[in-house]
Amino acid sequence: MTVLAVALLALFVPAESGAAAPDRPSQLQRDADALRDDGVTGVSVRLETPHGVRTVHSGVGDLSTGQPVATDGYVRIGSTTKTFVATVLLQLAGEGRLSLDDTVDTWLPGLVRGHGNDGRRVALRQLLQHTSGLPDYIGDVVPDLSAAGYRANRWTTYTSRQRVALAMKHQPSFAPGAGWKYSNTNYVLLGMVIKAVTGHTWEYEVWDRILRPLRLTRTLTPGNRPFLPGPHARDYQQFEPGGAMTDTTVAYLPFDADADGSMISTAADINRFFTALVQGRLLAPAQLAEMQRTVEVPADRGFPRGTRDGLGLFWTPLSCGGGYWGHSGDGFGYLVWPATAPDGRTIVTVSLHSRPGDESTATRQIQDVTDLVDRALCSARRTPTST
Repeated sequence: MTVLAVALLALFVPAESGAAAPDRPSQLQRDADALRDDGVTGVSVRLETPHGVRTVHSGVGDLSTGQPVATDGYVRIGSTTKTFVATVLLQLAGEGRLSLDDTVDTWLPGLVRGHGNDGRRVALRQLLQHTSGLPDYIGDVVPDLSAAGYRANRWTTYTSRQRVALAMKHQPSFAPGAGWKYSNTNYVLLGMVIKAVTGHTWEYEVWDRILRPLRLTRTLTPGNRPFLPGPHARDYQQFEPGGAMTDTTVAYLPFDADADGSMISTAADINRFFTALVQGRLLAPAQLAEMQRTVEVPADRGFPRGTRDGLGLFWTPLSCGGGYWGHSGDGFGYLVWPATAPDGRTIVTVSLHSRPGDESTATRQIQDVTDLVDRALCSARRTPTST
């Protein structure tokens, strides 16, 4: 404000009023700041309600320059990719091109074998819902969980078949359908099933069936291309408690490059996708009902209490009753957490641009995220809709 403007303002402010109190940050901003105060380098939140769009940021987008977090910048969405893949599978089921009760061997004969794993006993539905018991390949592609290991191995590429082969070196967690355990291998296989059914890659089918119709022009399937387009915040991973933050903005291709978690998007595009999904604009009613038929997630698996798993879609309860649909995604240095009300009219996506090196801090940060989402969705529910 110029000196002249200050002088003119003084003429209209009564002397006894004193200095104006600064505006109090919104609850959404305070919740984003709480994440920053809990050690997250950069935080971005986009909340859409019938009253409009609100975005808040906290922290910085680049530790070396102090540049702020980009508004609606590109983010890696990790396992949120799985919801896109599940949507394609359910569309194919609705078209009669496959059945969710088909076995893996129906489409990928002989691929799932070894150490007690048997694709003749695993149904596609069980892959979608993590009730297959198939082992996760992730541990095999992270031979050195350190900053040096990240840098040494981040360029290594694997085919989907190689990822599955790594998983087949391990015994299943349980017989198909006899339990629940999250396994990225499930969705690598589903990506291969899409190719077997359609003759096209899962990336093409996601683009043709979801991205193009919804005009999600800033959602990408980069494959083995490791760089984020701009604008974007930088991502940082702390590989040991109290250790330095390592810049992990470049993808870790061993697990950032397949149908289980390779996509890039923005909060605006993520919100548009989940809104269209729960409002029935991507799936016929029968297939959406299948997607939203859930099983209990065991309490010791790191998910919020009461979480239930559908087919590529999780249900999380709210403190004000009911719950929300979504599917979080994370990797080295990033986490994205979309959450949409059942009617799709209110949706919030939280993006974190760093991950801590100790479990207690990670747990606390996730609690901060779920508290933010809970307050945002419950507050929107209490706000009367204008007529």
